[in-house]
Order: sequence, then structure tokens, then C-alpha cells
Amino acid sequence: MSSAKILPTETQIVGKWIVQQGQTKSNAEARRIEELVDGYLQDVSVSDDGWSRLLRDPNDGRLWELTYPEGSSHGGGAPSLRHVSRDDAIKRYKI
Repeated sequence: MSSAKILPTETQIVGKWIVQQGQTKSNAEARRIEELVDGYLQDVSVSDDGWSRLLRDPNDGRLWELTYPEGSSHGGGAPSLRHVSRDDAIKRYKI
């Protein structure tokens, strides 16, 4: 399991892509999101369109939505995580 955690005060983590010397790279927040998704957060559900995922923080039970909000970029752009209420999660993910 990853050592990365989400602080109780955090409600959103927004990644960005940076172009350096002609190469596109993830910024620190995007890398942190990838680490959280790959090694800490638990999968709950996927949206009907497949572009977002609902995840659960095993430490405090909060729900997080993983999206790629830069729709015009390849693959939807850099990742973004935002805390969602249980009611919003139920509506969006039909859980």
C-alpha cells in the first residue's frame, strides 16, 4: 500500500500537465493523484460513460471522484480528485 494519504482538510486535488523541453509531464499533484488511485484509494464504481470513477478513502470513508476535466486534451488531460457527498455519489453512480 502507498504511504500517500489525503488530509482531512483536503476537498480537491487538481493535477496539471506541464510541457518542458517539448515533453509533456505530470506535475506533483497529478503524480500524487496517480499514487493515491494506484495504491491507497479503493474502487467503488465507474460512471456510465466510463470517464470518471468513484473511490473511497479507507482511512475516513470519504468518497472521491476521479475525473479528467480537460476534455479537449488527449485522454481527457491530467487527473483531478474531488470529494463528493454520499448523496451526490448515489445519484451519479447509482450505488
